[in-house]
Amino acid sequence: AQAFVRIEIEDINDNQPVFEQAVYVTSISSHTQPGTEIINVVATDRDSGIYEVVSYRISSGDPHGRFSIDPQFGIIRSKKQLDYETQSVVVLTVQSQLAAEDCGSPPLTSLLMIDSLAVKIVILDINDNSPSFTSSPLSYVMEDVEVGFLVHRIIAKDPDEGRNGQVTYHILSGNEKKAFVLDKITGFLTTAQLLDREIQERYSLTVTALDDGSPALSATQVLTIIVLDVNDETPIFLKQLYETAIRENQDPGEFVIKVEAVDRDAGLNSLLWYEILPGTGYEKFKMNSDSGELVTAASLDRETQEVFNIKGSPSRSSTAQLYLTVLDENDHNPLFAKTLYQLSLREDLEEGSAILDLFASDEDDGLNGEVTYSLIDDTFGAFAINSVTGSIVITKALDRETKSQYTFRAVASDCSSHLPRSTTVMTVLIQDVNDNVPKFEQSYYKASVWEGQSPKIDIIQVFAADLDSGLNGETEYSILSGNENATFLIDSARGILATNTVLDHESTSSYRETASSHCLVLLASDRGTPSLNSTATVLITVLDVNDNPPVFSSPEYHIHVKESIPVGSHITEVSADDCDAGTNAEITYAMISGNDRGYFRLDGKTGSVDLMKTLDYEDTMKFTLIIQAT
Repeated sequence: AQAFVRIEIEDINDNQPVFEQAVYVTSISSHTQPGTEIINVVATDRDSGIYEVVSYRISSGDPHGRFSIDPQFGIIRSKKQLDYETQSVVVLTVQSQLAAEDCGSPPLTSLLMIDSLAVKIVILDINDNSPSFTSSPLSYVMEDVEVGFLVHRIIAKDPDEGRNGQVTYHILSGNEKKAFVLDKITGFLTTAQLLDREIQERYSLTVTALDDGSPALSATQVLTIIVLDVNDETPIFLKQLYETAIRENQDPGEFVIKVEAVDRDAGLNSLLWYEILPGTGYEKFKMNSDSGELVTAASLDRETQEVFNIKGSPSRSSTAQLYLTVLDENDHNPLFAKTLYQLSLREDLEEGSAILDLFASDEDDGLNGEVTYSLIDDTFGAFAINSVTGSIVITKALDRETKSQYTFRAVASDCSSHLPRSTTVMTVLIQDVNDNVPKFEQSYYKASVWEGQSPKIDIIQVFAADLDSGLNGETEYSILSGNENATFLIDSARGILATNTVLDHESTSSYRETASSHCLVLLASDRGTPSLNSTATVLITVLDVNDNPPVFSSPEYHIHVKESIPVGSHITEVSADDCDAGTNAEITYAMISGNDRGYFRLDGKTGSVDLMKTLDYEDTMKFTLIIQAT
C-alpha cells in the first residue's frame, strides 16, 4: 500500500532586507528646479510574509544639503538649484534602516538592520554662462607692418562644458574698410591691408564672443587699435619756387628768405632739418638747419654774379619702436633702462615738443605689465609726462637766461601696491639760442677831444651787454655811420673809440653835425647765427687849440683924406679874422709904427682909426701905419 506524506516547510525570518542594486546611477540637468524627483531606491526582504521599510536616509556625500530622500519610499529629490560649473558629479551614500515584521508565528521583528548603497548623480551642463573677455581692449601696431601681421589675440573664457563652452569670435562694427581679419576660432586679429597712420591713426572694433550653446550666449568688447607712426612720409616744400631780391654790398648775416617744408609724420619723425645743396655760389649763403632761414655768408656783388640758383632740401630719417609683452603674474616691478638721463635742449623749442620717450620694462603682462609714468619734484611748470607712453613734453616756453637747468625724477609704476616703483633722475640742460640783442648802457653818448693830437688817442669806451652765452653773448663793436673819412676807429672787442687821424677843429665836413663835432652811429653785434645787433649815437666835440694866427681881410689899406678933415674924424677901420674859437679867436689891434707924432688913434678892440691932429699936406703928404692884430 502507498501513502503520500506532504511536508510543508515553514519560513522563518532568517533574511535581512537588501537594496535591489548596489549602485544607482542617474543624471539630471543643472537647470532642474528644487523639489524635482531624481531617483527611487528600494530595499527588499526574501522572507515571506509582510515586511516594512521603516526609513531611508542620506548618510554622506551631500555636505551642502542640496538633496533630500523620502524616508518611507526612498525617493531622492533636489532641494537647491544645481550648478554644473560648481560640481558636475555627486555621489550620495544612502542607508536603509529596517524594522521588518513578517506573518510568522510568532511574528518576528528585525530592528536596526542597515544596508547602504551609492547613488551617483551626474549633473548635466546647460548653457547658463556667457563668454567673458580676458584680453586687453587696447592694442598697438606700427603702420608699416605687412598684410597678415598679427595685431592682437582676442581671448574670451566660457566656463560651460562642451559646445556650450566653445567660443567663436566675430567683428560687429568698426571694420567697414576691411582693414582687419579675425579668425573666429583662434581669436587672432591680423591686418588685411596695408595701414597708413596719416589716413587713419585709430580703429575702434566692436567684437563679440559667441558660444555654441542653444540658445547661444555672447559678450561684446570695444577693441581700440592705435596705429603708431613710422617715418614713411617725405617732407614737401610749401612752394617749388621761391623768389626774392636782396641788396648788394650788405654785411654777412643779412636775411634773404625763409623756406618751409611740411612732413605728415608725427612727433620726432616730423622734425625737419634744412640744408643747402652744393651749387654755384652756394658758399655765399648759410641755411639755419632748424628754421629754414637763409642768410648771407658773405657780402654780395651784383657785378660779379647777379643771379644765384640755390637748392635746399630737408633731410629724412626713420626710427622704430619695440613693444615687448610677457604673460606672467604681477611679480615684477617696472625698471627703467637707465637711472640717470641728461638732455640738452635748445631754449627755443616750442610748447608741446616731445623731448624724450621714457620706457620702463615690466616683465609682467596685461594689466600687470601696464606701466604708468609720472613726474615727481618741481619742474617749475616746464615739463609734463604722458602717463601711458612715457613721452616727456615741454609745457611752457623755455628761457635759458631765466633758468638754465632742471633736475627732477620720473617714476614708473604698475598696478601693484606692494612692489617698489622705479625712479630715474632727469637732468635737462637748456642750450642758449641767440634771442637777446646786445644793449648799450646808453643810447646817446657825448665825448670831447683836443684837436691837433696824434692819432690813436682814446676818446671814450662804450659797453653793450648781451644776456646770451657763448658766441651768442660775445659782443663786437663797429662804426655804422658818420665815419666816412675813417677819422675814428673802435676796438671791436673792448668798445674803445679812438682817433684815427689828427683832428682839426677849424676844418668843416658835410658829415658833421656842427663845425666842431662828429656824430657817429656805433653798432654792437653778437656772434650768434643769425647775428643780433643794436645801435647807439656818439657825439664827439673837437676842442679848439690856439693854432691859427689872425689874418687881416686885406694886407694893405690905402686911404685918401683931405688935409682939411676935422680932428676926431673916422679915417678907416681894419679887420682881421681868427679861425680858432672862443677866447682863442678874440683879436686885439695895436699900432706898432708910423704914428710917432701921434696924428692917429687906433681902437684896440674894433680896429677903428681916428684923426687926432690937424693934417697939413705941405708938412706931410703920406703916413704909413703898421697895425698888428693879436
